[in-house]
Amino acid sequence: MIRILLAEDDVAMRSYLARALENAGYEVVAVDRGSDAVPLLEESRFDLLLSDIVMPEMDGIELAQHCARISPATKVMFITGFAAVTLRASREAPQAKVLSKPFHLRDLVMEVQRVFGQSAQASI
Repeated sequence: MIRILLAEDDVAMRSYLARALENAGYEVVAVDRGSDAVPLLEESRFDLLLSDIVMPEMDGIELAQHCARISPATKVMFITGFAAVTLRASREAPQAKVLSKPFHLRDLVMEVQRVFGQSAQASI
């Protein structure tokens, strides 16, 4: 099973995203900040880091940089509601997919499926 580490500081968004991904068949571990994600990346294997960019303590870009050092095989996808931040993410983590808010949960699942080369299988 594909394992996803979700870092999102907004409680409602974190819950919606985790539930949508779990319903699509993924195992999701969710945290509310980047600094809580780092030890999990050190201790466990994750196939995807799905991170908001703007978060307290450690932003998603810094988290992605830690992830690249700790777990280079882990793919990275960002979610953000800030256009300027999207440009920074594209510059500092060009290998990462950026999904801009607002988006439909179905779009998120489809992007995750694309990252892993899966065909559309989820109905949300």
